[in-house]
Amino acid sequence: MSALEALPVWADALIALMLVVSAFTALSGSFALVRFSDFYKRLHGPTKATTLGVGGVLVASAVYFTLRGPGFSAHEILITLFLFLTAPVSAHLLVKAALHLARADQLPSR
Repeated sequence: MSALEALPVWADALIALMLVVSAFTALSGSFALVRFSDFYKRLHGPTKATTLGVGGVLVASAVYFTLRGPGFSAHEILITLFLFLTAPVSAHLLVKAALHLARADQLPSR
């Protein structure tokens, strides 16, 4: 496939829809970071929504480069897999640290 050939209309529509939905999801996660009241709620928005938004952009990129290139594009799928594995773990560690600090603040002073 040469660089001047266009993708089929269904592929353009699919990629565009995935990008728009992913961008909206990432944007809603960013608003959650600003609008929610405490640390735990603020962590929930970016962890869930932004992870899905970035994952959707990566899947759309994988579809595009699979259709444009000589074969299956696995780079974006691997990045998405690592993102989906590491984001919840890092959020869990942040919550555990915040709970630990909250308990330390509640100890009686000596």
